[in-house]
Amino acid sequence: MIKVGIIGATGYTGVELLRLLATRTDVEISVVTSRELQGTSVHRHFPNLRGHLELTFAAPDSEQLAACDVVFYATPHAVAMKSVPKLFDAGVRIIDLSADFRIKDVSLWEQWYGSEHSCPALVAKAVYGLPEVNREKIKQAQLIAVPGCYPTAIQLGFLPLLENNLVECSQLIADAKSGVSGAGRKAVADYLLCEATESIRAYAVTGHRHHPEICQGLNNLTESEVKLTFIPHLTPMIRGLLATLYAPVKSGLDVSSEQLQSMFEERYANEPFVDVLPQGEVPATRDVKGSNRCEISVTYLAHTNTVVVISAEDNLVKGASGQAIQNMNIMFGLDETTGLNNIALLP
Repeated sequence: MIKVGIIGATGYTGVELLRLLATRTDVEISVVTSRELQGTSVHRHFPNLRGHLELTFAAPDSEQLAACDVVFYATPHAVAMKSVPKLFDAGVRIIDLSADFRIKDVSLWEQWYGSEHSCPALVAKAVYGLPEVNREKIKQAQLIAVPGCYPTAIQLGFLPLLENNLVECSQLIADAKSGVSGAGRKAVADYLLCEATESIRAYAVTGHRHHPEICQGLNNLTESEVKLTFIPHLTPMIRGLLATLYAPVKSGLDVSSEQLQSMFEERYANEPFVDVLPQGEVPATRDVKGSNRCEISVTYLAHTNTVVVISAEDNLVKGASGQAIQNMNIMFGLDETTGLNNIALLP
């Protein structure tokens, strides 16, 4: 039995962790924290958990956390880094869903997140939790930095192209669209129903803080420097993420849609949560809603000599909490699909 603690469980990624873990017989959720709701029953705040979880919210500094086998941080950025060192020193395994340990260049992290990093020494020890790339490192890790939702979809889409040295790394484009839950559970005017519904808009056009994380991952796959144009968009749906990726083929190389299809199918043949769709089909967010699957399609446009990859995921599952649990399964030597084989919700 794996004893689990969850810090900051009142947000969307926190309750998604609870939903996915509460029915597992090999996991005991022993402590769930919230500073504001300390002493309140978890199922009173999240009625969907009634009958599945009989716990009250504890303080974030609860001593019970040190007795856990693994602690998930579902906290805002720049929060986990303040208390992770104490649990790390106690030998607890840590899975952080925030960005605190994702970017290896600490000064770059401080630039994008507008805060001084309080434990830079642990950044070097953290393993980036993208199983399709770092599975062997994840097995031995004590501290996991779970990738962001945009970085997951975008890296999985570009990965086979860069590994096979097929495209111009300096001219990559990612046009990505996410549901409103990607912004977190907070009272901000832009995310109110009347503001977000029946509209789609780009944001962070001059620079999004997921950009350096994406480039860091892609640069590990190629000797050439990656230059990426990344434009995120807010769409009028609760959950889901769709990334359309463009990559020009290197001069002098001959490619075809059939060749690319085979390449993607072979790369992800043994990846349980990456589904390369048959040629001619394209992903949709409704097809992955509530699941830990990332759907991918690949096409070659001969008239512009460009590869187009479309990648869809649920931003709260494969883009956050599901991937965090996938990491936990790998860390503890379990089948990594355990508790994550649920079928997507339709409609």
